[in-house]
Amino acid sequence: MGNNPLQQLMNPKSVATVGAGNNPMKMGAIQALSIIKDGFPGKFYPIHPTEKEVFGYKAYSSALDLPEAPDLVMFVLPAPLVVQILEDFGKIGTKRAIVITAGFGETGPAGKELEQQLRETAGRYGIRFLGPNCMGIINSDLPLNVTVMPLTGPPGCLGMASQSGTYITQTLPYLQRRGIRFSKAISVGNEGDIDIIDALEYLGADEQTRAVTLYIEGLKDSRRFLETARKITPHKPVLAQYVGGTDAGARAGSSHTGAMAGPDYLYDGLLKQAGIIRVNSIEELYYQGWALATQPRLKGRRVAVITNSGGPGTAMANACNEGGLEVPAFSDKLQAGLRKHLPAHGSSGNPVDLTFHLSAEALSTTIPELIMKSGEVDGIVMHGLMGSGFMKVIYPHLADLVGDMDPEDFAARQIGNIDEPLSLPGKYGLPLIMSSFFGRDDNFTAAYQDNNTPVFDGPEKAARSMLALHRYNMVRERPDRQAAELPARSEEAVEIIEKALCSGHRVLDEYSSKKIMAAYGVPVSEDSLAHSVEEAASAAGKIGYPLALKGCSPEVTHKTGRGLIHLGLRDEDDLRRAYRAVVGAAGQETAVLLSKMIKGDREVMAGMTRHEGFGPCVLFGLGGVFAEVLNDTTFRLAPLGRADALEMVGGIRAAAMLESFRGMPQADRDALAGILQVVGSLGLLHPEIAEVDLNPIIISGAEPVVVDALIILNENEG
Repeated sequence: MGNNPLQQLMNPKSVATVGAGNNPMKMGAIQALSIIKDGFPGKFYPIHPTEKEVFGYKAYSSALDLPEAPDLVMFVLPAPLVVQILEDFGKIGTKRAIVITAGFGETGPAGKELEQQLRETAGRYGIRFLGPNCMGIINSDLPLNVTVMPLTGPPGCLGMASQSGTYITQTLPYLQRRGIRFSKAISVGNEGDIDIIDALEYLGADEQTRAVTLYIEGLKDSRRFLETARKITPHKPVLAQYVGGTDAGARAGSSHTGAMAGPDYLYDGLLKQAGIIRVNSIEELYYQGWALATQPRLKGRRVAVITNSGGPGTAMANACNEGGLEVPAFSDKLQAGLRKHLPAHGSSGNPVDLTFHLSAEALSTTIPELIMKSGEVDGIVMHGLMGSGFMKVIYPHLADLVGDMDPEDFAARQIGNIDEPLSLPGKYGLPLIMSSFFGRDDNFTAAYQDNNTPVFDGPEKAARSMLALHRYNMVRERPDRQAAELPARSEEAVEIIEKALCSGHRVLDEYSSKKIMAAYGVPVSEDSLAHSVEEAASAAGKIGYPLALKGCSPEVTHKTGRGLIHLGLRDEDDLRRAYRAVVGAAGQETAVLLSKMIKGDREVMAGMTRHEGFGPCVLFGLGGVFAEVLNDTTFRLAPLGRADALEMVGGIRAAAMLESFRGMPQADRDALAGILQVVGSLGLLHPEIAEVDLNPIIISGAEPVVVDALIILNENEG
């Protein structure tokens, strides 16, 4: 991380602000107050053209008047003024900047030009900057807060990088009420210089940060993102929310920060390939990130559910099971021990249900410790622990019975010992995640949250946060992602492609497409190309019946439904009838392809496509004529290592069909993975290739065989 520009930016010894005056209702002033009031230990230099002091600090009219070059300068002033003033800071030697100001690339061509001027000016002086159009940073360890919201409470351990400033600023009170605290938080804005990948790298190496969360509207360099993430995720959990995958999301992101969005399926594959846990909402990003940042590693799948109410316990157990965790029945020995501390109507199985038993000690300490000591579980989710919050709620009904005791004194009598239960996760090395319908006004909720045990406001949230620990455990247990090695470039493939380009064809026919695949070792059906019915009959005699006959022309890309495919031909009479039918359907003389019929009831597909910012992307999915309807696919960026390709094969919803069933053997997953690796390599070895479509790939016995192939070339090649 030594070369990461954020290392110096996040840890300045002096900060200057440009545009912050004494009006506390102005954005710049509010951010200056955050620096002053939230404990920044360094020097503070306000720059203002008319004010002599800003909140008691001497103000300077220009950067050139400062007694020293500040380590960091923050701009909150009209966009046209930023470039010139940045140049003044460059002249005095400042090397880091945060440009809060909006009105740059996100606004259109004029704004893009202004943003380019900003980059050029910064580049001349070696200045690295965040923004423009961002909300700044938080370093809770220094501390330094340049956002518009106060930073309260002790330092946290959850890092965040966001393409929305709101999620590191306006959410601070929301997070405080839930006991969630940032270690470092970075708003990247338009990413005119420092981007979200730099932020990921920085947070990945930061010792204070135990989990990283990302809010993403689009990536400018997905390949660099993948390389950076894969260095981090085996050692530190990373979670992400991506919101640019729909037309509406992409439009909003573009106008918001100028982000480069892409189809959701590509980002989904990218995040999986990177080992990043994807979530569906900002709430999940915070909750699950906090659980991963604070709790011991979940080392297995077995989870205990402890509750004082059947409904929440059932909801927790159901959510855990749905996500792949086990909620095992406890042994007779453990149940016997638990029953000593349960009411007669309580349940000692799993879930353990105290059914509104008000013994805080039993729910918080005795029962969890018995379960942790048993060795029968790997983690605990708990609901319903409550103390002073509950007593305050019921006080009005009891006021006449407790004399002159005020509500606070009455509630205080129910606090009890809290140190021992707080120590259990660390003592036994097992994660504990809780839910309660009482907030921080309850002593138990506040104490657990203040000591880094998550307490969420719904049982499913607690269960899904435990599932996040399980998902990260799966990331850690993935095989090493070794660098993929590309095969040698096939001269036969080069010749086929060059011939097509010289003839003006952008689509290779099935015969040529299969020859390219075969040149790289992909198993394809036995084929022969014929230009007359007599040639077809002769070729059929060599291949042997039954066979398939198809129209074969660069002008015909999709043959199904057009009468250009005839299957299961058993003799020459069948062949001649099929040949005449194909020529009739094509409306002209056309070459035909004869293929040996491949037996198999299972069909998959593979392919390659390109997308701006991604390069070649590999597809694997359920194949056949219903492929588009079923839409059971997964994507990864090329090149693919063996582990990536095998993960794709097992990553579709219908992956179970590749196992042994109904008399069919287990499909050769290694062979399928090999096909995917080749498909990805084609996109890198042959930049002329725009798309590859192998559909269907029939599983014949155990072996995959490509029975149809289509390669499309780039229009700008040749």
